[in-house]
Amino acid sequence: MISRVQRILFAALLIAIVVMAALLIRLRERAQDRLHVVQDSAPPAETAPSAPQTVTLVIPNDLDGSLQNVQRSLSLPADDSGKARALLEDLLETFHEPHSTHPISGPAFANGRGDAAIENVFLMPVLHSASDGGAASPIPQSNDSGTLAVVDFSAAFAASQPSGIEPETLTLLSIIGTLHANMPSITQVRFLVDGRPAPTLAGHADLTRTYLVTDTTTGPK
Repeated sequence: MISRVQRILFAALLIAIVVMAALLIRLRERAQDRLHVVQDSAPPAETAPSAPQTVTLVIPNDLDGSLQNVQRSLSLPADDSGKARALLEDLLETFHEPHSTHPISGPAFANGRGDAAIENVFLMPVLHSASDGGAASPIPQSNDSGTLAVVDFSAAFAASQPSGIEPETLTLLSIIGTLHANMPSITQVRFLVDGRPAPTLAGHADLTRTYLVTDTTTGPK
């Protein structure tokens, strides 16, 4: 039988446990409140813009079918995929400029910028050299390995692209040349439209093949 002293000790211990539990809960709540105050008062973290760097845009000229290297100063993301996309968005914006030598207008440039023309750019290592079973490419071929860039056009850009083998090919050549000029590890390029394979860009230039990049100085004549 439990004595009176044991019952008193048991009750005291039980009270002490309850008090300690309540104290711990209160201390945790106060710590959380202090943490929330610190988080709320802290200024939002800002991503420092990258320093501008000189890049090369390969600009097509519809008058003579040539490609011209133009130097520009751009602030680019640190990651390679973001860098590739930013380069192409700036390149495509030049197509929409008032005195463009390769004019393209339409729904992809409704906001005056080129960010609606490119859905994404994916980069992946090349394990084997691509084989081309299709028509001869305007770009000299190479067996070099490196990085494959997959450029995903928006459907709006495909709809904006003027139809014709020469203007379509110049668009592809300028994109391939710009990527390779600024990111030499890119040796192969494929194209999608709205995330899916497409037979052509606007009825002529072949999008079913992989383009191997070695030289884009010679465009269609």
